Amino acid sequence: MSHIDYYFTVLSPWAYLAGSRLEGIADRHGATVTYKPLDVEQLFARTGGTLPKDRHPSRMDYRMQELKRWSRALDMQMNYTPAHWPTNGAPASYAIITAQSVGGGDLGGLVHGIMRACWAEEKDIADDAVIKACLSDAGYDRALADSGLLAGAEAYGRNLEDAVSAGVFGSPFYVVDDGAKFWGQDRLDALDRHLGAKT
Repeated sequence: MSHIDYYFTVLSPWAYLAGSRLEGIADRHGATVTYKPLDVEQLFARTGGTLPKDRHPSRMDYRMQELKRWSRALDMQMNYTPAHWPTNGAPASYAIITAQSVGGGDLGGLVHGIMRACWAEEKDIADDAVIKACLSDAGYDRALADSGLLAGAEAYGRNLEDAVSAGVFGSPFYVVDDGAKFWGQDRLDALDRHLGAKT
């Protein structure tokens, strides 16, 4: 059975556009997934990346064209300039980490619900009420947003260190336990083929 470490930031439009395809791929191949939300600003600082606000206008223009192309191709509702972006991704990430440790709900649904709130529903995912609603919608106790904050913060930091050690430099990023790496939602088909070749 294969295992996938899924590194991402809840603020990533590309992670949002991944939708639930990772979960479908994992189910199809009997693979397990560990969700590893992280601080992408720190990841970029450690691995030579550039935050969108610091990129050349030509790169940002192309980024916008790609977001529009992909959201249309995937038939996913998307606000390309959301009202609450960027925001503090840590509280939502802590909730994901805590939910993963507790279990009992739809973790993939929680992750997608949080990103959908940002990129399609004009909600601030740093807002406690938004996080609690996403937890509830995914079958978790809303109170998880108020618990495990220290453990969540510690895991959030470890995820960054794990990412750097694993050669991760962007979001979304998928690392298979055999060392294969896939960067970007547009590489999910390649991940699917890779896992298919292993089984």
